[in-house]
Amino acid sequence: MAEQNCANCGLRAKYDHNPKSLLGRFWRWHINWCPSWKGYITSLPPEERARVAEKYNFTKYQNL
Repeated sequence: MAEQNCANCGLRAKYDHNPKSLLGRFWRWHINWCPSWKGYITSLPPEERARVAEKYNFTKYQNL
């Protein structure tokens, strides 16, 4: 599989800038099933994973 670019994702930047935008909402919906996002977030150290999961209100990965 190719290297994940989730940390530099343009859609993630759109969400960070304006979470209520159409592209921002699409990105937030998309991370619920995206295999690349799952690989990215599970590869983070526990502290960083918890910070990212909290920032995006992503309870699925807050307690891994």
